[in-house]
Amino acid sequence: MALTPKEKVKIIEKFKVHEKDTGSSEVQVAILTREISHLTEHLKTHPKDNHSRRGLLGMVARRKKFLDYLKETNARKYANVVKKLGLKR
Repeated sequence: MALTPKEKVKIIEKFKVHEKDTGSSEVQVAILTREISHLTEHLKTHPKDNHSRRGLLGMVARRKKFLDYLKETNARKYANVVKKLGLKR
């Protein structure tokens, strides 16, 4: 099951940079992190679901690109996002 609109709004409220922010790197990393954790739980119960596994790998790669961009442009925001999400970077 994908993120519900209510869950997505909660994530956006927590990580937004300005009032109308829905697409900043911080918000996108947070949303991808939530989707990755959800898919990881799904794959624990359905280990042979290779289609979902491929989607998961794509999401991880996309999140890594966003995090690398954040690290290059603003190291303070990068450190803040990694700390808030509890990532191992």
